[in-house]
Amino acid sequence: MDEIVEKLKEIGLNEYQSKVYLAMLKKYPATGYEISKLANIPQSRAYDTLKVLESMHIAIASNTKPVTYTPIKPKELTKRYKRKIDTTINFLEKKLPNIKEEEYTEPILNITGRVKILDKIIEIIKSAEKNIYISLFEEDFKYLEQHLLEAYHRGLDIKIVKYDNFVCNFGTVFEHSGIMMLEHYRSKFIFLAADDNEGLFGITNPSKNYNPDVIWTKNPEIVFLIKAFSVHDMYMIDIEDNFPEQLRYFYGAGLKKLRDKVLKV
Repeated sequence: MDEIVEKLKEIGLNEYQSKVYLAMLKKYPATGYEISKLANIPQSRAYDTLKVLESMHIAIASNTKPVTYTPIKPKELTKRYKRKIDTTINFLEKKLPNIKEEEYTEPILNITGRVKILDKIIEIIKSAEKNIYISLFEEDFKYLEQHLLEAYHRGLDIKIVKYDNFVCNFGTVFEHSGIMMLEHYRSKFIFLAADDNEGLFGITNPSKNYNPDVIWTKNPEIVFLIKAFSVHDMYMIDIEDNFPEQLRYFYGAGLKKLRDKVLKV
């Protein structure tokens, strides 16, 4: 019942109006006294609320003594508010200032705190419709596994880079052989791109030097870069898996020569 009251409040009724309307549905016609008891609100507030609902054509008063009240049918109520909302939306679509695509830049926002970060990641996964590219550690994967699996079962293309050795039995999985970036960050991070239109990256776990903090955006250029980072990792992992001896010959164990060439000044 509380949930229904909250939903009625969302369409424009206040709490007393919602409770009185539900009370009338339980028994009608009913007096103000009976309605106040059913709604569990003070009698004076029930009468005031009934007058308001009568003016809104939601409650219909009788010509008898004592006065009794009858509610309009739920279908009539929902139809009326649906019509009102549709009218409002149509008006806003026509009258709101038009923003040209070339003038609008999607914001880039920081999200701080592990709980908020994971909530946002789950929201992105649930709203994705085509594909998800994600690079992450086991600790985050355990928290997100069920949501990623549900997305996979919805038909999404799921591609995952594992930064440590956890088990994943769905999607296309690439196992990173060495974490060069950890030498600099000393913390757990994530890269996520969904449908080429939403992305997130940053630190997900607290450490001595880093608090959980990520960047989230729908800016297409930034989302492209996030996806490109994971895709590049996937290319390199697949090449290393298929040509291990050749890479070891040219670059040494753990690609040390390549790492020295790129990372050392």
